[in-house]
Amino acid sequence: MVPVRRNQNWLPSIFNDFLGNDWLAERHNTTAPAVNIIEDENEYKVEVAAPGMTKEDFKVHINEDNELIVTMEKKAEQKEEEDKKKGTYLRREFSYTKFQQSLLLPDNVVREKIAAKVENGVMTIEIPKKNGKSELAAAVALLLTCGDGEERAEVYGCAADRQQAAIVFDVAADMVRMCPALSKRVKILTSQKRIVYIPTNSFYQVLSAEAYSKHGFNIHGVVFDELHTQPNRKLFDVMTKGSGDARMQPLYFLITTAGTDTNSICYEVHQKAKDILEGRKHDPTFYPVIYGADESEDWTDPKVWKKANPSLDKTIGMDKVVAACNSAKETPGEENAFRQLRLNQWVKQAIRWMPMEKWDKCKVDFDEEMLAGRICYGGLDLSSTTDITAFVLVFPPTDDDEHYYILPYFWLPEETLPLRVRRDHVPYDVWERQGYLKTTEGNVVHYGFIENFIDELGQKFHIKEIAFDRWGAVQMSQNLEGLGFTMVQFGQGYKDMSPPTKELMKLTLEQTLAHNGHPVLRWMMDNIFIRRDPAGNIKPDKEKSTEKIDGAVAMIMALDRAIRCGCVSDESVYDSREMLIL
Repeated sequence: MVPVRRNQNWLPSIFNDFLGNDWLAERHNTTAPAVNIIEDENEYKVEVAAPGMTKEDFKVHINEDNELIVTMEKKAEQKEEEDKKKGTYLRREFSYTKFQQSLLLPDNVVREKIAAKVENGVMTIEIPKKNGKSELAAAVALLLTCGDGEERAEVYGCAADRQQAAIVFDVAADMVRMCPALSKRVKILTSQKRIVYIPTNSFYQVLSAEAYSKHGFNIHGVVFDELHTQPNRKLFDVMTKGSGDARMQPLYFLITTAGTDTNSICYEVHQKAKDILEGRKHDPTFYPVIYGADESEDWTDPKVWKKANPSLDKTIGMDKVVAACNSAKETPGEENAFRQLRLNQWVKQAIRWMPMEKWDKCKVDFDEEMLAGRICYGGLDLSSTTDITAFVLVFPPTDDDEHYYILPYFWLPEETLPLRVRRDHVPYDVWERQGYLKTTEGNVVHYGFIENFIDELGQKFHIKEIAFDRWGAVQMSQNLEGLGFTMVQFGQGYKDMSPPTKELMKLTLEQTLAHNGHPVLRWMMDNIFIRRDPAGNIKPDKEKSTEKIDGAVAMIMALDRAIRCGCVSDESVYDSREMLIL
């Protein structure tokens, strides 16, 4: 077993005595390597002299105690004849065999981005710093607990889970230890994740994820860390709705990066903050501060980066952001992650499947009348009676035109329209006025109205087949069959959905798909989350997609029938053309 030395010194210089020359080695004639410790505004850097070593000789990892463990092992195998040629070592300090060193990491580092490399005989460990949101939250928590003059103040730290909430607690505890005045008056109960200010008997407490089931809090302050990770609004409501009414000046401190779920409590608070900043609402008790890029801004522009990262080139290196941006440009799947985590933008999902700039290039201005009488195939997604119902027509190419033309239609219940606009923050009312979305009478979708509408379309276009999801559509499919339409049941599993989904991407990239820029369909295409199985098959996932994708699903079903049947032949095109493998 290799002996391990632990450094517990944290401040004032975080790396004080770290990697000193008293490394414990395996053999008495083995000395420790020389070490440089560098700190700048962006990162900590550890340089270890390692002549003759390669990256494979080192192992760097972080253990459960938040310690950075550096291990080096080099087997020295020398033959007798080599010793004879080179002579006998009188003193040998240039040979490292095996050693291990641990470093207690400070709380202002980004653990996930620690990197190590070996070049020119020197091993370099780069440890980037964070923006400092946790440090600010910890300072506010201590102020509420110790400096606000409130007797028996109750201050709570909340997050999606206890481990996440403990991040702010650990920073606050370190601040107490660093301050002699506080350390004399504050008791830190690490096992309970509790900090007690003895003079006023006030405390700061980390709550478990199940705290929403408890009531009776007399809250003076709440620190919510990463609000976007809350699975629902239960904990938020318990901690903020009436629990601080008995206090003179309760404070709720919310910190978060942008998320992906626009139906979450975090997005609700985010929208309220934007409304106040832009003058649409007035609330003197709510003070919003947003550092983030607007959706319309160029995410590749360094000026936009600075807007979202006020500490850029201080705690965050510009070179790191440039590298991440370049990687996102080369890999479209990383774009949304960059925009969410680097620019604090609300995106549809962490990984965008459809590159929307490619989708937009498929926009073609055409009139429905030019398609009158042409063969087409329909896709019908009824969803639920209170949700969006989608019907999409796909027109296969003819000898004179190689494009697949798309015509989408959407319906919502008329009475639920205002409620859905307020709840979903989606401009359904604008789309309805513009004619992109139709409403049916009542508070549920009127299927009879849709049946009559499809019947009228059938008189205008040659609808050969209508593919439909058999879930919840039995009665309507029978009614449409009674009107003379050929109804085709379409499964929603990988077997049926994967080929047309891959083909949709292929046609989009080739720009052989033609749509008229329908805003509802575009919104749904941007919402798609793709699920993959081990065999590489794909399908859109309604559950994982953050918002509605009914129109996209209907289009995929119609596209499948259009590709398989075409204008004249019943032969499957999948049998004769190349497929896009994702």
